[in-house]
Amino acid sequence: MSSISLEGITKVYPNGFQAVTGLSLEVQEGEFMVMVGPSGCGKTTALRMVAGLEEISSGTLRIGDQVANHLTSKERDIAMVFQNYALYPHMTVAQNIAFGLSLRKLPKQEIDQKVAAAADILGLTDLLKRKPALLSGGQRQRVAMGRAIVRDPSVFLMDEPLSNLDAKLRVQMRTEVHRIQRRIGVATLYVTHDQTEAMTMGDRVAVMRGGVLQQCAAPQDLYTNPTNLFVAAFIGSPAMNLFEAGLSEDGTALHLGSQVIALGDEVHRQRPGLAAFKGQSLIVGIRPEDLPVATAASSTILRTRVEAVEALGSELLVHFVIDATKISGEGHDDESMAGSGVGIARVEPRAGVVVDSEVSLNVFAERLHFFDPASQAAIR
Repeated sequence: MSSISLEGITKVYPNGFQAVTGLSLEVQEGEFMVMVGPSGCGKTTALRMVAGLEEISSGTLRIGDQVANHLTSKERDIAMVFQNYALYPHMTVAQNIAFGLSLRKLPKQEIDQKVAAAADILGLTDLLKRKPALLSGGQRQRVAMGRAIVRDPSVFLMDEPLSNLDAKLRVQMRTEVHRIQRRIGVATLYVTHDQTEAMTMGDRVAVMRGGVLQQCAAPQDLYTNPTNLFVAAFIGSPAMNLFEAGLSEDGTALHLGSQVIALGDEVHRQRPGLAAFKGQSLIVGIRPEDLPVATAASSTILRTRVEAVEALGSELLVHFVIDATKISGEGHDDESMAGSGVGIARVEPRAGVVVDSEVSLNVFAERLHFFDPASQAAIR
């Protein structure tokens, strides 16, 4: 087994476009690292540089203790799983899994043992004689993984392997892929644009934007302590509510449009950096689950008008409006909502919220997130 180490990796194309800038990341032995970000953020380019499919412009790539910058893909001892299964339709499951081993002319007995072991891990033992046309999408993806597993690679690379599956099967396969990776214990770098997939699968998650690594941390730490406005907005579904706000001169209150939310001593104890923003504007973030319907009078109540309600059985997603300026994940005013801020609250299903009603939501001040409007960095 090996680790993957990227040290200041940069990719610049001949036309001058810089796809990845100074990427430093360590995938430890046995770790499941997920790289996530919007389309065009550089995550797939980074993966392809690790795979040897893209030349590294600068920086150092190590696989285990070996510098791999100039090694061929074959010499890097990696296995890659793509979103396209690339199975041979005329071959059986067993033949597809064994294909790479057959090319290496390994003894038949050894090939059969490796295929049987991989099939056992993947739950494909009863399907070895079938051809791909008779398999479901999830089964085909497991065959593609089996073809990678039998090679006993040092590391796994996966490029959006679940994106071709339907929503229900994707959820099921998330668990399957993670279980398989745990069992074989190989360092894995997994690329996806789906933040829910990233959060549920990764031991750690690396968030990319514009070719630059924004934050790398355990999923819950990303959610609870985003390092900047982009990570805060990107991680979480529904997304964090972001509004323009102002801190009072003495720092005891937050002005959100025409409303005032009291900030206790605990808020300042947790975020001493707020002291530098007294009497100034900042950006406040509120997670939807931190806005329950208020049941009593409080100094941390937010009065809202309900625009829409989504009933999801176990919860209600309440779309509300307040007279504050909504901020996008890029840190800009949402011009489509000029003069009003549309947000989402996640409340319990018996809350009795209806469209066009006035609803008071309780704000957990200690769970608020604050960001510097200039740098977009979190105020700690």
